[in-house]
Amino acid sequence: MNQSDNLQTKEELLQMNQWAVFKRLMSYIKMHKKRLTLAFILLIFATVAELTGPILVKTFIDDYLTPRIFDQKALLLLAISYLSLIFVSAGINYVQFVLFQSVALDIIQTLRIQIFSKVHSLGLKFFDRTPVGSLVSRITNDTEAVKDLYVSVLSTFVQNIVFLFGIFGFMFYLNVRLALFCLGILPIIVCIMWLYRKYSSKSFYEMREKLSQLNAKLNESLQGMSIVQVFNQQKRLRNEFAAINKEHNDAQMRNIKYNGLLLRPAVDLVYMFALLLILSFFGIKSFDSAVEIGVIYAFINYLDRFFEPVNMMMMRLSIFQQAIVSAGRVFTIMDEKEAAPVKAGNAKPVINQGKIEFNNVSFSYDGEQEVLKNISFTALPGQTVALVGHTGSGKSSIINLLMRFYHIEKGEILLDGVSLTQYENKELRKKIGLVLQDPFLFVGDIRQNIRLYNDKITDEEVKESARFVQASTFIEKLPQQYHTELGERGSTFSSGQRQLISFARTMAFSPQILILDEATANIDTETEEEIQTALHKMRNGRTTIAIAHRLSTIQDADLILVLHKGEIVERGTHQELLRERGLYHKMFLLQHGSDSVDEVS
Repeated sequence: MNQSDNLQTKEELLQMNQWAVFKRLMSYIKMHKKRLTLAFILLIFATVAELTGPILVKTFIDDYLTPRIFDQKALLLLAISYLSLIFVSAGINYVQFVLFQSVALDIIQTLRIQIFSKVHSLGLKFFDRTPVGSLVSRITNDTEAVKDLYVSVLSTFVQNIVFLFGIFGFMFYLNVRLALFCLGILPIIVCIMWLYRKYSSKSFYEMREKLSQLNAKLNESLQGMSIVQVFNQQKRLRNEFAAINKEHNDAQMRNIKYNGLLLRPAVDLVYMFALLLILSFFGIKSFDSAVEIGVIYAFINYLDRFFEPVNMMMMRLSIFQQAIVSAGRVFTIMDEKEAAPVKAGNAKPVINQGKIEFNNVSFSYDGEQEVLKNISFTALPGQTVALVGHTGSGKSSIINLLMRFYHIEKGEILLDGVSLTQYENKELRKKIGLVLQDPFLFVGDIRQNIRLYNDKITDEEVKESARFVQASTFIEKLPQQYHTELGERGSTFSSGQRQLISFARTMAFSPQILILDEATANIDTETEEEIQTALHKMRNGRTTIAIAHRLSTIQDADLILVLHKGEIVERGTHQELLRERGLYHKMFLLQHGSDSVDEVS
């Protein structure tokens, strides 16, 4: 699977029923029927007004100019009628154009909100296998291409198809035989369109895919810029980016060749052939009978007007094809089944005590290799249970399951004696507080980052939460204090300060269960001493699950679980585990030395 786009294989997307994608896009039009109906009616009036002009010119040439009849009133009436048609057509065209475009923009706005909401409803398993840059490309670039379909293509096609019907109506009025000949040109035009769609779809897909890969590579390099520079990786990343960029360029060049061959040149060739035959028809006819110059003018004018919308539609075909491919990519996300876990059943249990039970829980991210094997333990209300072990031992996976970020495959997790699956997400997020090793802060001020835009949390409660975790010490020294703006991800603050703000955020919501994932890993020793006091207060009366690498931070835990390769290999208090002289004892020796163990013993 390609690193940047593993949502769907190339073959699957190219074989997708593009007609089904188009029908799905058209389903968004239903909610705008009234405006579209009005726009369509105005379009018909504008088309009739615009196409009546050549008939008036034909009347002037054949009935007045050729026989040299210059009736001032009649000529004035023709002139006023002709000018009126121009102004009326321009005015109506403006109104119907705005109506069509406003509907198009409303539809794309709805589509963007839908895909944005869909992404937020997907489970973390989906994000584990999908690069962020690829998702950004689909939500931005691909929806922008779909917007072009509604804004540039559909309105143009509707307007020009109505225009073509009008042209044929007036052609049949002038000369049935020639009108039938022009009608015979349509299959040739349709054949050119079919050939273009067939051969351009592959290049368009590759263009979108390579653009997605460019976004993924760009996102990766920008997020890891410090590592890139520290390890002198600029040249490697530049070469990788250049390789993808070249593939994107090659796909564009193939598309340009299709455009150059099957769009305007092919249609122009058909136009010249049609013009030659029409002029030949009138020339041959002139040998037997007189030919009205006005009819020739009108017919040539309508032929020009016939190929004008055809050329416009042909030039829009590239946008149409690109939009259909992009829409297919967008709909793969809309149809993604890897949704975030939700509650089962109709019961609405509430977390009151905070008792946690894991009963023989096993879990695998890929469905093959288990990262947790038969995990069982109980955390009583108010207790602190610490998880320790080497990297990859399964500590974070236990947290992920407890937070219900993933579906439990084997075993069961109970909260207050009720299965985790029966709780609503709102109840879990309200009663379980999570503090991560690398806290995420949003763009905004400190106050809003602590309350997370929850207006039920007052400013005084925000300040109280900050004081509780010792964050007020540095916040109140800032010029704007709680109104100080944060940069992206809180980059203007130290890691310790960001962690303190995340502590305050957690306390502002007063959770019943507290989960600490290496909460003090990024905090200096002096700050850690202050935070340990705050953590002790935070844990007081709350069930706490704490992941820790520094064993000194969890020595007072009621229960310590030692994990190794997804299994609990030891359990007990700090003193009990040291006396066992097992894995925990070895880890403690590595961090503190034998003298510390002797002192503890």
